[in-house]
Amino acid sequence: MLQPLYQTRSDLLDLEAAVIDARPGMVLLGDTIAFPGGGGQLPDRARLRWGGGEAAVTGVTADARGWWHAFEGEAEVAGPVRLSVDAGFRHLMAELHTLAHIANSIVYRAFDGALLTGAQLSADATFRLDFDLPASDVERLRALSGPINEVIRADLPIRAFQMPWDDANAVPGLFRSRAVSPPRQAGGNVRIVEIGDIDRQGCGGTHLTSTGEARPVRILKVDNKGRQNRRIRVGFEG
Repeated sequence: MLQPLYQTRSDLLDLEAAVIDARPGMVLLGDTIAFPGGGGQLPDRARLRWGGGEAAVTGVTADARGWWHAFEGEAEVAGPVRLSVDAGFRHLMAELHTLAHIANSIVYRAFDGALLTGAQLSADATFRLDFDLPASDVERLRALSGPINEVIRADLPIRAFQMPWDDANAVPGLFRSRAVSPPRQAGGNVRIVEIGDIDRQGCGGTHLTSTGEARPVRILKVDNKGRQNRRIRVGFEG
């Protein structure tokens, strides 16, 4: 599979496409601009429109020919379709995902390479991160908003690029999750997201183009989730 358009053209929110195949309630397109969900990021809110109908997209999955888009109802689509992504929700998820990377990077450096054990971005404009921190200083975690907001004010550029999966796996810190590694993409590559000079890690989600586009944050809560897990919940100021 080639990289989907939501990774290479995150500014593209409308796509006209030919139908490769169709079933009741599903249509196969050669590419997609709709993020399907994963890595803690919610799926894009998207709609399909075609001659005589339209419906909300309920799921996106890949096969060897392209991307299946499931949608509400049992219509069998023929002819060209238009796929549209909700711009406001896409931006919110990109903002939260960018902030999650920043927080992850700060914790990784400040707590001797602490690995991520879970993550979830939420539609209520908050996110949570779980870390393998068996003896963490809760007050230090509660103070994370300071360094996160410093990175926002620094307005660092964000870019994504491909590198061989095996090479990335050999570099400490590029894969941060204790349980899950980013999937191999076309030609055995993995997508790496880089934030200035403070963070590089494998990721398939959507992000802002610079940290300065994000709003300031505050730490909402720090919880102990078992003997070795600390959960940090983050939201926007105000």
